[in-house]
Amino acid sequence: MRTSIWIAFLAVSAVGLALLPAYGFSLAFWFYLLLWITLASGLNIMAGFTGYLPFGYVAFYGVGAYAAAVAVKMHGLPIWGGFLAAAAAGVALSLLFARTMVLRGIYFSIVSLALAVICRLLIAAMPENVAGGSYGIALGFSNPLGAYYAMLALMLATLLAVTWLAQSRLGMALRAIRDDPDTAETIGINIGSARLKAWVLSAVIASLTGAIEAWYTSIVDTETAFNLLVSTKAVIFAVAGGLGTVIGPVVGTVAMLIVDDLIWQRFPILNVFLLGMVIVLLMMFLPSGIVGSLIRRKPALRRILF
Repeated sequence: MRTSIWIAFLAVSAVGLALLPAYGFSLAFWFYLLLWITLASGLNIMAGFTGYLPFGYVAFYGVGAYAAAVAVKMHGLPIWGGFLAAAAAGVALSLLFARTMVLRGIYFSIVSLALAVICRLLIAAMPENVAGGSYGIALGFSNPLGAYYAMLALMLATLLAVTWLAQSRLGMALRAIRDDPDTAETIGINIGSARLKAWVLSAVIASLTGAIEAWYTSIVDTETAFNLLVSTKAVIFAVAGGLGTVIGPVVGTVAMLIVDDLIWQRFPILNVFLLGMVIVLLMMFLPSGIVGSLIRRKPALRRILF
């Protein structure tokens, strides 16, 4: 019943979001709302279900954006071909970085951050005819409306994937690994295989998000595609809502973006300071995030909330 209600809610939300452009709503705000929900939910697959917090999550986002731009601009593929290239790049990079998952805790987080910086430097150092060099790539065309609907589709697919994961055997195995990897291995869970599946899925979501954003802006450069704020915001939004829950990253993203928008409108000079204070207070009084803390205080809500 809970799953049916959640899927019905997603369906109604999808229809409402699909109709927004026809009524003249700000496309930019809603596009980036969908983008951050997607990224926070994708990061939640690793951080929430396996306990691995990738500070370098932006590496997949940036590589996906560049893969799509190179495929479209340099090789003349249609935009859907760019999306396929981005997904393939995400899979390849996640497999290349898979060895880092032998590390745990802060060591994994730091190494993933270093790898993101290395990816940025390598792409910036490539010749212009290969990846645009330090100046980036201009696609030469932009389709904000098409990108909006593509991002809506990716967000819905991501939330459905996380919903499935939360109830699947793989999801239960990942939670067991997160809570006690030694015991999980003792009872026969293939830790390496389970973590790798979550890692690849999380990477593909980020790489496709970067590709769609490149289509939206029509410009890709290393400064924006590999901006560490991408990882930072995804982490903050996911943690604010509640890691390990399906609806947590959605609630966290919506709440933090609304707060950020209100602060920016009324206190533009103090925007960063006040937003930082809100985050600190949130972590102090709701350490498990909004949804996570509600479930902790009222366990009965677990039957309703994912």
